[in-house]
Amino acid sequence: MSAPTPAPLEKKPVKFSNLLLGAGLNMFEVTTLGQPLEVIKTTMAANRTDSFAGAMRRIWGRGGILGYYQGLIPWAWIEASTKGAVLLFVASEAEFYTKRLGASDFGAGILAGMTGGVAQAYATVGFCTCMKTVEITRHKMSASGVKPPSTWQTFMDIYRKEGIRGINKGVNAVAIRQTTNWGSRFGLSRLTENAIRSVTGKDDSQKLSAGEKIIASGMGGGLSAWNQPIEVIRVEMQSKTDDPNRPKNLTVGKTFKYIYETNGIKGLYRGVAPRIGLGMWQTVCMVALGDLAKDAVEKLTGEKVTAKH
Repeated sequence: MSAPTPAPLEKKPVKFSNLLLGAGLNMFEVTTLGQPLEVIKTTMAANRTDSFAGAMRRIWGRGGILGYYQGLIPWAWIEASTKGAVLLFVASEAEFYTKRLGASDFGAGILAGMTGGVAQAYATVGFCTCMKTVEITRHKMSASGVKPPSTWQTFMDIYRKEGIRGINKGVNAVAIRQTTNWGSRFGLSRLTENAIRSVTGKDDSQKLSAGEKIIASGMGGGLSAWNQPIEVIRVEMQSKTDDPNRPKNLTVGKTFKYIYETNGIKGLYRGVAPRIGLGMWQTVCMVALGDLAKDAVEKLTGEKVTAKH
């Protein structure tokens, strides 16, 4: 008797409801705790001699509570509303083709996430993070009686002087960050889930509770901050902080050497605490809150929904 023929691999369609849900969750994440934590970690990474309290005072001095939301509109909102769609589309395509080549579900998932992360960096996250960092690190011109340029004026000034490269400065570091972020978050979240199942005696067929999902996703997001050095490198490459000793035409390698020589190994980990908090909040929003949102959408539409960050 011949063995049964395996069912052909089908490509999952990318649905509008998936993209809308991903954009909505990302917008919620960045508008609540996401941008304040982003501003704190970026400020600490750019001003590596500041203490945590000094960084908080620096941010407050830029505009009080609104200083913690600098770069939110439009750059963080543009990034949040587009990167989920880019990731979902590219990851879906990459997962389909890697599975067709014989990869396992776990391996295809990690590779798909990493591929999607790189696509995010070059399509939308690169120039958005660059403009957010520019706004956070540029000098406050109003203190000298000069009206600071608007965010779009700043964007156009950089474009006129440096072109596409200027508004995408540090994009290679962003790509490294995104791909390692996604590989880490996926893998570490799954490891934490397995540990929770082992402790609670649950098998793979049993669902984790909402609290267990939050713990697993929070741990995965927080532990993914191991790659903080590449984040500090990214901030330095995009920073508008004045330093005559900084080399011109920075590359990832040159920036690493400059930070290490001026601030040592500690300099490469500046801002890691708020980055851990940010990673935990992002992952909780997109995994734990995402599951609740998906359940609600499924009840309303009767369709299965998949949302990715």
